[in-house]
Amino acid sequence: MDRMTIGEFARAAGLTAKALRLYDETGLVRPAEVDAHTGYRYYRDDQLDRARLIARLRMVGMPLDRIRALADLPAAARAADLLSYWRQVEADNASRRRLLGDLVSDLNHEERAMSFEKSARPRSAARSGAGSRDRQLDALVTGHRLHAVADGFGSEPTTAARALEVLTPLDTTSGTADPVRLLDQAVGEAAAVVAQLPAEENGGPGCTLAALLLGDGAAVIAHVGDSRAHLVRDGQLTRMTRDHTIVQSLIDEGRLTESEASSDPRRADLNRALVAGRTPAPDLSLHAVRPGDRFVLTTDGVHAVLAKDRLARLLVDECEPAAVADAVERAVVAAGAPDNYAVVVVDLPADR
Repeated sequence: MDRMTIGEFARAAGLTAKALRLYDETGLVRPAEVDAHTGYRYYRDDQLDRARLIARLRMVGMPLDRIRALADLPAAARAADLLSYWRQVEADNASRRRLLGDLVSDLNHEERAMSFEKSARPRSAARSGAGSRDRQLDALVTGHRLHAVADGFGSEPTTAARALEVLTPLDTTSGTADPVRLLDQAVGEAAAVVAQLPAEENGGPGCTLAALLLGDGAAVIAHVGDSRAHLVRDGQLTRMTRDHTIVQSLIDEGRLTESEASSDPRRADLNRALVAGRTPAPDLSLHAVRPGDRFVLTTDGVHAVLAKDRLARLLVDECEPAAVADAVERAVVAAGAPDNYAVVVVDLPADR
């Protein structure tokens, strides 16, 4: 039987070397051989089926103790055990959903109305391009109150633009309103438009989305997928959104490091996006703003191409939004621009 190093075995099984070391310690997958002098672990190809099963069970969130029990069952008994596990997960989630609904209802009694009358128009700039792709599927809008980017996928070239078109009436919002509800409803309407498009075998058409709605003294951010919103304040860059990807979930659970994620083949696999046949809800957040704050929206053709430190240096530069957007575009192009890209830079007026 072929002997594999831990790295070779990890790649073949869809796991990481870090995970395999943990599974060795817990007895889930023991190495076939450990070199007495170097401590190097070696595995056999007949261990792959068990390792791949464990990898798939971890993807659905099964705890290690439960995985061990299931993996040790006869093959014919595993499906029934997995079904029983998932039925309990769904029952637990239903209970949590009821509790969460009560809590959201209680919290919604808090005053959340916001004025859309006094805020001065921010300075903003936007850049986008097809990169090395044949077509530009990304789209963006930047106005007075509404700013957004969307990253399209599938064969329909206008999906992202259609989604953003639904949001554009928010740019002329006036009076007093609940900003979270406004943006939530608008993204829901955009999702409904995309959901009505003919579905494709590859999962498209669809798009990710990140949107910023500015009012008097506050901002609301909505996002679905892996387009991102960033805040620059006092010279520091803060990421305001969490990617809706399988890899991000693994990072959050401590099962994957940032460095491992950068080369993980699943890093672009979305678990939430606006897509044909489904109407996902966005993540929403409400933030107090300060004079001089800078918001930046990017599609993954920007933040997946530029190193984190490199992007941060570009975004915290104190020059005008147009110069920042130009610098980001130049950096993406210099890095090969392997994907469509879009960036929106929005600077709030500073105190005089």
